[in-house]
Amino acid sequence: MTNHNHGHNHEAPHSHGHASAFEDMLSVEQAFDKVIASFQSLEYEEKPLLDCIGQVLAEDIRSPLALPPLANSGMDGYAVIQADIVGASPAKPSNLSVIGIVAAGHMPDKTVVPGTAIRIMTGAPVPNGADTVIPFEETDEVERKREGKPLDRVQIFADMPFGCNVRPAGEDVSVGMLVLEKGTSIRAAEVGVIASLGMDKVKVIRRPVVAVLATGDELETTGTPLSGGRIYDSNSFSVAASIISSGGVPRILGIARDNLGDLNAKLEAAVGSDLVITSAGVSKGDYDIVKDVLNERGEMNFWSVRMRPAKPLAFGHLNGSGGKNIPLLGLPGNPVSAMVAFEMFARPAIRTMLGKSRIFRPMIDGVLTASIRNDDGRRVYARVEVELKNGEYQATPTGPQGSNILTSMSKANGLAICPDDLSGKDAGEVVQIIMLDWNEEVQV
Repeated sequence: MTNHNHGHNHEAPHSHGHASAFEDMLSVEQAFDKVIASFQSLEYEEKPLLDCIGQVLAEDIRSPLALPPLANSGMDGYAVIQADIVGASPAKPSNLSVIGIVAAGHMPDKTVVPGTAIRIMTGAPVPNGADTVIPFEETDEVERKREGKPLDRVQIFADMPFGCNVRPAGEDVSVGMLVLEKGTSIRAAEVGVIASLGMDKVKVIRRPVVAVLATGDELETTGTPLSGGRIYDSNSFSVAASIISSGGVPRILGIARDNLGDLNAKLEAAVGSDLVITSAGVSKGDYDIVKDVLNERGEMNFWSVRMRPAKPLAFGHLNGSGGKNIPLLGLPGNPVSAMVAFEMFARPAIRTMLGKSRIFRPMIDGVLTASIRNDDGRRVYARVEVELKNGEYQATPTGPQGSNILTSMSKANGLAICPDDLSGKDAGEVVQIIMLDWNEEVQV
């Protein structure tokens, strides 16, 4: 993993004396490398232009035409021959005969000859013979209108240079020019560029379909009454929303109970997906049935990762139809752990499948307003709210950092990193921060 991957370079020995507890624990880098090796850019699809926002071009876009297609006016004014206005001034205006008018979207039907001008609107093609456009403000047009004089003549008050206010044909784009490269992410500006070339469809890397499965007897579906001892399944929703935000298409499979039949049946519905994401059933205290089923249906590895939250992680492949193996990422069951593990492993995988060149969140340096503790030598990802104050980014932890406290994630727009080898970061110290979103409500 390169050093832009969220600052995960801290492999120095830690000073906590927990070496034996970490012998079977992977670093974040090791776990990431094992996961990301299974993903590559998906195949392309051809779609209507507006359906492609956020996707990646699967082909170079070359222009079939010149933009603008004809030399056109950059101002409302008069198309003239520059030689006719040499030395013109308010004291000594050039007098020209107005022989026509041309509006945007219409072709001129007259040629400008010496001593003549054609009234022209912004964007209209420059008539043959003309080489310069004089804006209305540099003429007597306003006076003529006020005095009720006909607009069959015009006085030019300015000696303007040759070619002034004329946009040449092909100034923006020439025929055959490479306009957008394969691999470009499509935003509003790219949509505009492609539309300006007359294209209404485009080839893009398709969005990955990601199956989402929650496991556990204690889970209840939202919208139904809670029975004793149960909790609502929030992970399916936060994970599905994270998939959408990452550019994927979620396929929610529901809740699998802790029995072989139900888990097998739910996994059947994952066939045809590009990735399966499960939550819960990956830590040592969970029912072994999850591990048994996943191992039975493919090849599954269960790891502990040296990070907090989100220590337990599963990764492997399910046997799919036609010999196609489907990657499966097993997230922890605690809601915050699931979201942080998604950020570190699932989001880069989805963006890799989308063909994105940048698969990681942006990172900034910020100053802590309160301390972060690291009691057991894992890399800590603390939920923080980042604000720009007095010219520096300040990061404030969003309250209790328990992995079950989902509201701490809701209040955060970043994850502040305390490296594995430090016992903490104090208020006033600079930390690296993974920006989860540049919250438009907060000036950052």
